[in-house]
Amino acid sequence: MILALKRVREFDKSYRVICLAAVLGLIGFFFPVLAQEHPAPAIEKEVAAPVKSEPAREAQSETETENESEPEPEPLSTPAPATTPEVAPTSAPAPAPAVQQGPPVPKFEVLEKVYKEPVERTPHLKKTAGGVPLLIDGKEIFRIRASLGAYTAKVRVSSIEQRLKELIDDPDCAALIQQIKTEESGYSTNIVAGSHTLFTVTEPDAVAEGYSSRQELAKDYAYLLRKALAQELRINTVETNLAAIGLAILTTVALFFLIRSVNWLFRQVYVLLHRWKGTVIGPLKIQQAELVSAATITDLISGFIRATRVIVFISIISIYLSFVLSYFPATKPIAQEGIHLLLRPIAGVVWPAIISYIPNFLFIIFILISTYYVIAFTHFIFREIERETITMPGFDPDWSMPTYKIARFLIIAFAMILLFPYLPGAGSPAFQQVSIFLGVLFSLASTGALSHIISGIFLTYTGALRIGDRVKIADTVGDVMEKTLLATRIKTIKNEIITIPNGLVLGNHIVNYSASAKKGGLILHTSVTIGYDVPWQDVHEALLESARETEHILEDPAPFVWQTELGDYSVKYEINAYTEHPHLMARIYAEMHLKIQDRFHKKGIEILSPAYSAIRDGNKITIPANELPGNYQAPSFNVNLIERGGKL
Repeated sequence: MILALKRVREFDKSYRVICLAAVLGLIGFFFPVLAQEHPAPAIEKEVAAPVKSEPAREAQSETETENESEPEPEPLSTPAPATTPEVAPTSAPAPAPAVQQGPPVPKFEVLEKVYKEPVERTPHLKKTAGGVPLLIDGKEIFRIRASLGAYTAKVRVSSIEQRLKELIDDPDCAALIQQIKTEESGYSTNIVAGSHTLFTVTEPDAVAEGYSSRQELAKDYAYLLRKALAQELRINTVETNLAAIGLAILTTVALFFLIRSVNWLFRQVYVLLHRWKGTVIGPLKIQQAELVSAATITDLISGFIRATRVIVFISIISIYLSFVLSYFPATKPIAQEGIHLLLRPIAGVVWPAIISYIPNFLFIIFILISTYYVIAFTHFIFREIERETITMPGFDPDWSMPTYKIARFLIIAFAMILLFPYLPGAGSPAFQQVSIFLGVLFSLASTGALSHIISGIFLTYTGALRIGDRVKIADTVGDVMEKTLLATRIKTIKNEIITIPNGLVLGNHIVNYSASAKKGGLILHTSVTIGYDVPWQDVHEALLESARETEHILEDPAPFVWQTELGDYSVKYEINAYTEHPHLMARIYAEMHLKIQDRFHKKGIEILSPAYSAIRDGNKITIPANELPGNYQAPSFNVNLIERGGKL
């Protein structure tokens, strides 16, 4: 033993506490067993007086069970007149000798000899709700379902509990519990314990419990009371308290190890968190702008972990106190009340609300999953239509994605309509007012947008324009970059992005150059004015050669020339040529104009405007000098002399 104590001193303070707690716990557990195997002689002498022999108790119980109206083997003292709601008015019974008085008997010793039911009964009480439960140490024994005169079931139960408390506080409660029996009293049956009248059983009680007679119900009540009070008295013993001390010590040891483990775990989390700072935990950025630094994020997470640690410790201490207090009979009601106070909001409000909301939650999950897969299937169908692996007569593949977007919107809207009644608080006035506000707001905001949406749908299914088409909307020429339900975005040849609402697009004329190019080619045309002195055949030939020399001009169909106007001083010729590249219109026009100028200069044809005259005495021709023939001379002025009256 001395060596063991020396070994204990070598441990630190915490481990000495653990060893001492373990020893005390073992003592607390094994002491009840040792006390039962080796009872104290002095206590044996004290117990002998008030306890009956086993055969006597069995004979008494059999007599009570077989015939309630026969005289009792041990008559009781005369009970006091009924002054409470549980005692029915009866005639005064014969006087009975008082219970033998003697030295106080320790309750835990009497229990070993008294609390053995001679005949086990099987009560047939109703298991349904209703009535008021009679509780002993927080456990329901039976229920009082009927009133007694002006006294309700609740008042009767309160009176019974008060009398049972007085019975347990009686020094001879162990012997009195043995004497719990039934007594007939006119039209009612009393349940008594010695001189204590506990309560009265009437015919309405038997009818409420489904019994054929009140006597049978009273016997079951008496049996349940003897059993419950014996258990209650057995709990309040020295052995039980010592065992509770042992359990409390072991629970304290477990608390010590648990707190050390939780502290170690949180220290590891802190170390890991600071190790991750700047690596795994980075700053929060929007492009190159840093909103929150890594250090700030780490501090926020550390604060959250510290708060979690406090909550964990409070929870552990609360659970520990609840367990320790529940080990001792004197503090067990406090523990039960504390647990009840903690769990009342959860069990009374939160948990029933969660349970009742589970069907709605499952329906919401079902709708969300169904909506997801319906949208996925719809996307698959329209994507395959776009790829032309699935064809539908009269349905343009270009309509597939716009149609998918419209279908997706309708599917989501339908799903939200189905989900709305099942959302938490959907029936509350606040939720309804918010819904009305959003509805009014949407109505006001969608007044102008709705017309653009309808115009966008109309433009989609008429095929007036598509993404990438070269179009002309009013005075704007460019390529369609984006087309939504609200607006269309166009990129001009000057690299300008113009957004046009769909309502304006539909309200103006649309020229789609790309659509024309796909159907035989787009005709590009330009005009020149040539004087009447130039043969039209030469002009036609020069224009056609210029068109054929221009890049991206089709040879088939072949270019052609129209004379569109005969002016006062010149003729207007128009060259028309086909192309399949509408996006290069500006480049093709520029090149064609260069070719026309070069070809006309080589042929010696002037491109005139109405300000020029074909007859220009003394004026040099407008063709560049390098294109003129070598023997070219500017025309001279012609002077005609007119003779008048013999004079020039």
